[in-house]
Amino acid sequence: MNWNIQETKELIKAFLLLRTSNEAQNFLRDLMTESEIVEFSKRLKAAEMLENKISYIKIEKETGLSSTTVARVSKWLNNGRSGYKTIINRMHHNNPNKTKRGLS
Repeated sequence: MNWNIQETKELIKAFLLLRTSNEAQNFLRDLMTESEIVEFSKRLKAAEMLENKISYIKIEKETGLSSTTVARVSKWLNNGRSGYKTIINRMHHNNPNKTKRGLS
């Protein structure tokens, strides 16, 4: 992936300019289809579940993701650039009332 393409840089800059969850919601809805938003949400949930050592079978059942997608999420969670881990840690750090197991 070439992160130095101008369009990619602009997309990243756009995400960094979002200030509220409402702004993020509106931007994501304009940027992606509803099914893409649902798919990416499921992947994040799978990453959280994997961090909590929940089995692939349970993740597949709860999210509706394929075993291939769960495996891909696991690969990036454990051998990627720490994007999932950074977000998961920040989500839990900023929301202490949400326990790690309380994903639903």
